Amino acid sequence: MKRYHPVLVGLHWILALAIVVMLIAGNVNLHDVPNTDPDKVFSLRMHMSIGMAILVLMSVRLVTRLRAQNPPHADIGNDLLNKAGIMAHWGLYVLVFVMCASGIAISVMAGLPDIIFGNSGAPLPETFDIYPPRAAHGIASKLLALLILGHAAAALYHHFIVKDGLLRRMWFGQR
Repeated sequence: MKRYHPVLVGLHWILALAIVVMLIAGNVNLHDVPNTDPDKVFSLRMHMSIGMAILVLMSVRLVTRLRAQNPPHADIGNDLLNKAGIMAHWGLYVLVFVMCASGIAISVMAGLPDIIFGNSGAPLPETFDIYPPRAAHGIASKLLALLILGHAAAALYHHFIVKDGLLRRMWFGQR
């Protein structure tokens, strides 16, 4: 077997796009817009909705990955790097779940479900920094961004330097 299950492939690329968009939006749009700005509610509605979709899709991806038959791990010829690659993949799952859990915790503590989706009319809190999960959300977002950059760099290294066809494993085709 040379390729991943097509569900894993599709979810990989959908989640990659969604997570990168969310990291950018969260660190640029949401972070810089004051909570008193009326547009913040719409931005939060989108951020929370996409975040919940990421949680569901990532859960489906994890279950599929654990149940499907997968190709062997990539071998770069160095045991330490091979183990680092495996740990990095699991780290991506962990950090995405930490992001989702901390986002949900912030939302619940700040009463956002009623404000954002229930149209309660209540104002947003002055800041989200008063909620302890906000620190975890911020730290996890930076770590996730770094891990994604490393993941992409490693994939490009495999493709252009090692030339082992690794990127084809995460595309559709004959398994």
